[in-house]
Amino acid sequence: MLQVFGFDRIGVVVGDIFFVDPNPRQGQEGAERGVRLEVRMLRPGDLRGSIYSARPIEVAEPVWRADLLETAEGQPGSLNRAHHHPGMTDWEPGRRVFDPALTADPVGWVGSQLSDLEGLLGEAGVEVDSALAADAQSLRALVPEVQRAVSAMLDGVKAGELARAPHSEVASARVSWL
Repeated sequence: MLQVFGFDRIGVVVGDIFFVDPNPRQGQEGAERGVRLEVRMLRPGDLRGSIYSARPIEVAEPVWRADLLETAEGQPGSLNRAHHHPGMTDWEPGRRVFDPALTADPVGWVGSQLSDLEGLLGEAGVEVDSALAADAQSLRALVPEVQRAVSAMLDGVKAGELARAPHSEVASARVSWL
C-alpha cells in the first residue's frame, strides 16, 4: 500500500515494507516488516501534450526516513527495530538511529517530527527557502492525516494484511511502493 501527501516541493510517502537485509549487522539478522515513511523532494515535469495535459510529477530523492519496523518472526506490533535516518545521501540512508520515544509512540513521534519539517530539512542539509517554509506550514496542517495513514498501515501490518513476505524465495525485499 502507498499513500503520498504532496505539497509544492516536498512530499511525504507512507508505505508498507517487508525487508530482508542480505548482509545484516550484528543483531539485525532476519526479515523485518512494518511501515516506512519518507520525506521526499517533489519535482514537476514538463507538459507532454497540450496546455491541458496532465503534468508529470516526480517523487524524487528522499531527505529523511522513519522505519517503523519489527522482526518478522517476532510479536506483531513490537516495533523492536523501529528507527529513523536523520539524513540521506544519494538515495542511501545514513546509520539507523534508535529512539525509545519512537517505539513507545510511533504515530505521535512521527507527528512531532513532521511538525518540524524545517528542523528535519536542516538536519538533512537542505536549505529551507520560502517555498519549503510554505510546504512546512501546509504539512503541519495535515499532520493528523499523515498520522491516520501511518496508524492504519501499522494496524494492517499487525493484522498480517500488509508487509507480508514475498511469494518468491528469490525475492529478498518487498517494498510495495518503490
